[in-house]
Amino acid sequence: MRVMLLTFLLATTLAAQAPAPSGNAANGAKIYVSYGCYQCHGFAAQGGAGARLAPKPIAFAAFTKYVRKPTQQMPPYTAKVVTDQELADIYSFLLTIPSPPDPNTIGLMKP
Repeated sequence: MRVMLLTFLLATTLAAQAPAPSGNAANGAKIYVSYGCYQCHGFAAQGGAGARLAPKPIAFAAFTKYVRKPTQQMPPYTAKVVTDQELADIYSFLLTIPSPPDPNTIGLMKP
């Protein structure tokens, strides 16, 4: 029993750390807008009514799991609605979003 639990935990950890499949960021940006993701998550995925998705999105496995079976107010997006490849494209788009500049580097924001 203990060996089965450890095997399961190891497999789960490795799956969560697996790299995201190849995606097309340009197509992901189009899908992000066309499916209305921006309405809750913002055009730069900065968050709003929905969670912040970028920069530095969560691991792809966790992202996919949440999109498919969300625990909050977000509706589920099954594979019939958003394909696995489209999710990979959206994730690729999220990876391209840069971090905001340090406020201390912005002239009017400097102390």
